[in-house]
Amino acid sequence: MASANPSWSEENFSCPICLDSFSSPVTTPCGHNFCRTCITEFWNEQIKYICPLCNMLFNTRPDLWINTLLSELAAQFRTSVRVKEQPFVKPGEVPCDVCTGTQLKAVKSCLVCLISYCQTHLEPHQRVAGLKKHRLVEPMDLLEDRMCKKHNQLLELFCIIEQVCVCQFCTATTHRFHPVVPLKEEYVVKKAQLGKMEAEVHQMIQERKQKIKEIKDTAKRSKEDADSAIADGVQVLTALKRCIEKCQDDLNRMVKERLKSTEKQAEDFIKELEQEIEDLTNRSSEVKQLSHTKDHLHFLEAFKSLKDPPHTRDWMTVEIRPPSYVGTLRRSLDQLEETLNMEMEKLCEDAELKRVQQYEVDVTLDPDTAHPCLTLSEDGKQVHDEDEEKELPDNPKRFTQCVCVLTRQSFSSGRFYFEVQVKDKTKWSFGVARESIDRKDQFIETPETGLWTLYYDNDGLDDPVVRLPLRAKLQKVGVFVDYDEGLVSFYDVEARVHIYSVTGCTFTDPLYPILCPGLKDYNGNNSAPLIISPVNQTD
Repeated sequence: MASANPSWSEENFSCPICLDSFSSPVTTPCGHNFCRTCITEFWNEQIKYICPLCNMLFNTRPDLWINTLLSELAAQFRTSVRVKEQPFVKPGEVPCDVCTGTQLKAVKSCLVCLISYCQTHLEPHQRVAGLKKHRLVEPMDLLEDRMCKKHNQLLELFCIIEQVCVCQFCTATTHRFHPVVPLKEEYVVKKAQLGKMEAEVHQMIQERKQKIKEIKDTAKRSKEDADSAIADGVQVLTALKRCIEKCQDDLNRMVKERLKSTEKQAEDFIKELEQEIEDLTNRSSEVKQLSHTKDHLHFLEAFKSLKDPPHTRDWMTVEIRPPSYVGTLRRSLDQLEETLNMEMEKLCEDAELKRVQQYEVDVTLDPDTAHPCLTLSEDGKQVHDEDEEKELPDNPKRFTQCVCVLTRQSFSSGRFYFEVQVKDKTKWSFGVARESIDRKDQFIETPETGLWTLYYDNDGLDDPVVRLPLRAKLQKVGVFVDYDEGLVSFYDVEARVHIYSVTGCTFTDPLYPILCPGLKDYNGNNSAPLIISPVNQTD
């Protein structure tokens, strides 16, 4: 069969009368071609029979001969023109199931044939009487999957009860009493849920990234603590030469083992978090990909697999507890106590004080908790006794029997350190107290009543159990607390020596620094304030 030359223009296949592509072309005796209808109507309106192109006059109305070759070429040309005018299928669009080679975009889908057609291949459904009865709908992909397997009808509705797509016949049978909605309506609902789900996944990823940062920071601090502990040990233990070389090795090994354990725990947590991030990122990609789906059926069928998120750990309750090296050197040196002299002990305690001073916190006194006899400075750093109770509003947080005051700040984990100046004081006590301490009655300062404090009067120092020796007049005392380890330690800052430690504590409440400046006597003694002082590590 002849084929239309692609280089021919539309004029080669156009009727000179209607200027459109030939339709049933015929040839006149003079050799010119016209649409049968065009030349017939032209001669019907004329008195003489002439050719519209060359004006040749015919004595009688000529017989018209069908131009079979031109008819075929014109048909091919019209088809090629229609194909060129039709759009090619793009990603996400429904292709024509009939096209071979390059597929064109489908314009309709037939629910009887279960085939999608481009404009060209749809033509029989617009012309043939039997095909005209077929139900045509907007283009749909995977038509067989869209049909009800039981009734062979289009799945157009969504059952709210069973969460499945159904056809109209289903609503009259197995889903008769079930509420149903159009697919588009349920699509909007699920699309909104998908957006919320995507936001939740994103939030979970951010939380895990933040947790990784916290774990890395903790591991870094652990490394710094370990390096500091090892360096201090080297400084002190090398001064004792051979007699403490074994002690030095034991110290280094213990610190490194504890650090290794912490780093291993951090590494395991990080790997687990990174795996969860990978899983959540994959889920985020699936959710995002599905969120772009405009196909109601595909969306709803795929949505069911997204209901259960990947299994993840509740990382808000997970934390790495950095090992405490405070006192590590002390315990090592206790094994060689007979060989230590005062100078070595001083070096050890100085190193320990420097280490705990790194945990300095800025605290200020809370006037709402202060006993009516006490007066606070404007900056909340000083407190002293006025020996006269002030008229103050009733406050459940205020001490009314014991002359004490708490800070505004509390601590429920980790480590903290603060220093109090006691210069010119003849009586005082301070330390930390649990939040639930009785503030309306007298109490004895013991761990059983919720206080871990150091008490001083002219006779010397007392802890809740024993009286401690006082080496020299105290000027400033440091308080260090390791909440997680259950440790409270007191230091003579000027002498840079350790005073006393309470170990094995079990803290459950938030802890508040507590200051009790003591009452001044009739001679005005003990009128100096207790002062919360900034840490100066060069002391």
